[in-house]
Amino acid sequence: MNIPKSFDQVDQWKSVMFLYDSALKEINTKIEILNNEFIHIYNYNPIEHIKSRLKTPDSIVKKLKRYGYEVTINNMVEQLNDIAGIRIICSFTSDIYQIAEMITRQSDVTVLFIKDYIKFPKPNGYKSYHLVLTIPIYLADGPVDTKVEVQIRTIAMDFWASLEHKIYYKFEGNAPAYLQQELKACADVVNVLDAKMFSLNQAILELSEAQQRKALEGEETEEEI
Repeated sequence: MNIPKSFDQVDQWKSVMFLYDSALKEINTKIEILNNEFIHIYNYNPIEHIKSRLKTPDSIVKKLKRYGYEVTINNMVEQLNDIAGIRIICSFTSDIYQIAEMITRQSDVTVLFIKDYIKFPKPNGYKSYHLVLTIPIYLADGPVDTKVEVQIRTIAMDFWASLEHKIYYKFEGNAPAYLQQELKACADVVNVLDAKMFSLNQAILELSEAQQRKALEGEETEEEI
């Protein structure tokens, strides 16, 4: 990310955070439009809700130090990918890949890399789909490509991740072994729950389609009579 020349005499921290905040707004708008289009065409809402956040100064400093980097604006921009973060929560695992594809097809979105923790979960059981991308923010001096991390997960995965996050920070990454084991067991339960919920939804859709076909056949029979 190149800091615009017109911002040289302004506090760089505020300038950079302004860009990240603007990138969040841009991506949020894109996702909402895509979701509304999906509802319009397919009468189905793949997204339950969207969360967005900017990392706090304290969190940014701690992460840079943890990675062994000097605390500078340049290192913050170059080395950290999740300063601007969006989390998309959906109902089913199948929705995750559909949503990701819709986002990456946008012509002004550049995907830097993907981490698929759905197919390849972390050892502790964490599952989510991560996209790190850039989007141009158009300013007076021209566009500035700005990084955003997009995480896509199911409701069950998000519930698990929220608990894991609390445990991680409570014990500063050194939770007792029995808690880690319980957390991993919960991750296995989440996998089963997601699969069962998807199967149940498919059964509901099939029943609904069968009822619609039956109703149409009934209408056709009445017309013949």
